[in-house]
Amino acid sequence: WFTGLSGAGKSTLAHALEERLHQMGARTFVFDGDNVRHGLCKDLGFSDEDRTENIRRIGEMSKLCLEAGLITMTAFISPFRRDRRRVRGMAATGDFHEIFCHASLAVCEARDVKGLYKKARSGEIPEFTGISSPYEEPEQAELLVETGTRSVDECVDQVIAYLRDQGVLPGDSMTATGHAPGARAV
Repeated sequence: WFTGLSGAGKSTLAHALEERLHQMGARTFVFDGDNVRHGLCKDLGFSDEDRTENIRRIGEMSKLCLEAGLITMTAFISPFRRDRRRVRGMAATGDFHEIFCHASLAVCEARDVKGLYKKARSGEIPEFTGISSPYEEPEQAELLVETGTRSVDECVDQVIAYLRDQGVLPGDSMTATGHAPGARAV
């Protein structure tokens, strides 16, 4: 479960990790906040309640993908600790890995090609996480990735090493069906 501010590199890291896992023969699926908001969660806004419901839905969908044997990655700001705890509770023990994509607010703003931070600072976007709405950093994420200071490849290498250490990717081997042994949520 990749979490962090807008512009921290969650989607970039999740998709780069997915590509690397595919090269290793793994079957994966990425839920990306930008895409999910246009389909499954298009009826939701950005109130605290809607953000909570957005994360609940993604948690339920992730659980289904896990049950299908996919390594499931999610890239969502998911600003509230209670929501991340709730999703953790949906997964079997050891199947949820919270990965905090950390980048300073200045780095996130510099990466913002859509101008969302600028609009939030001017008041055009109310309830923007990190500016006018809180982001609660993880207190005990399984992995902290410094996406603001490290390259995408370095970050992917760090996540791959972590997944191997956790037994999600024992070596480079995959089962004959292409499933990673013990598919897990990330």
